[in-house]
Amino acid sequence: MQLSFLRPLYDRPGPWCSVYMDASRDTHDARPQVDLRWRALKGDLIGQGADPATIEAVEEVVRRHQPMPGDYGIAVFATHGRVVLTEYLSAPPLRDLATWSALPHTMPLVAQRGEQIAWVRVLADRTGADAVAVSAGGVPRRATVVGRESGQLRRVQPGGWSQSRYQRAAMEAWHHNAGDAAAAAADLAERVGADVLVVAGDVRATGMIAAQLPERWQDVLVRTDAGSRDAGADDTLMDDITVQTIAEVADQRIATALDRFGVQEDVGAGLDAVVSALQRDQVDTMLIVDDPSADGELWVGPEPTEIATDPGQLRDMSVADPQKVRADAALLRALIGTDAELTVLAPEEAPELTDGVGAVLRYVDASTPGRGNG
Repeated sequence: MQLSFLRPLYDRPGPWCSVYMDASRDTHDARPQVDLRWRALKGDLIGQGADPATIEAVEEVVRRHQPMPGDYGIAVFATHGRVVLTEYLSAPPLRDLATWSALPHTMPLVAQRGEQIAWVRVLADRTGADAVAVSAGGVPRRATVVGRESGQLRRVQPGGWSQSRYQRAAMEAWHHNAGDAAAAAADLAERVGADVLVVAGDVRATGMIAAQLPERWQDVLVRTDAGSRDAGADDTLMDDITVQTIAEVADQRIATALDRFGVQEDVGAGLDAVVSALQRDQVDTMLIVDDPSADGELWVGPEPTEIATDPGQLRDMSVADPQKVRADAALLRALIGTDAELTVLAPEEAPELTDGVGAVLRYVDASTPGRGNG
């Protein structure tokens, strides 16, 4: 998982308000429920010593929010009287939560987002195509290709085109439309760095589009005859195929990260080893088990790589005033500061991961801590 979307939270000093709230509309008028939830969270922030200007900034976001149908949540991060990031959550948080701390509390957000897969989906018929793309950060892009008129085959009057000539013209139009759709899809895929490209709709149109896609996108291509561009069409099956394909890619990424970690023979295993590797800008990908009850702490200095299990280590690094913070908050800041990635695991995916954390390293040398280097 790339964490660059969180960078704005680490480009400025704290302390930070981090708020996670159920924003679901479970009644006709959900405003009173949202107000009650916020009132409780606001009391928590006041009790933790959050400054009034920052609380007011978060409150403005909450008050301005109009509850939508369905179950979902929002996460808001603010500091020094300004909201820096607001994220919608695809499901309500496990519990409403508000913290006031030196670093933003982002672990619940990244755990719920999981692996972010960039994808493109093209819905085509013989007259054109609609394409939508979503980047790994969830930013949507759209394109519509309106094709040449191809008409329908029909009986013609004497002196008119023969049916075979009309059919050839129609085929040329369909081929041209498919070429335009393939070009638009490839452009969107390039722009978002697509991991999945779904081409759906009319079976002949999808075949033509697939055949004209550049070779680099053939390996991530999925074709289906589900879906229709007709207004009001039920595209549930097409949606299911897209979701299933995205989930399979996400699972494969996790499996790959676990395989890479496994071949290191326990180098990078456990909290001490991960902290040491982060100090040395050595982590490529950190693995962490999602544990909402985790409350471990680490020590940090002003810089992302100034992270340690005890304050003495930081004083040895010339950090004058180490701060004690949540361990997951310190780890995430260090990952972002060193352009490393994160893989969040369910407990059953890594039952024997020491301390619930490990790292795939960019390099291993004689000074790398760990049991695997003798």
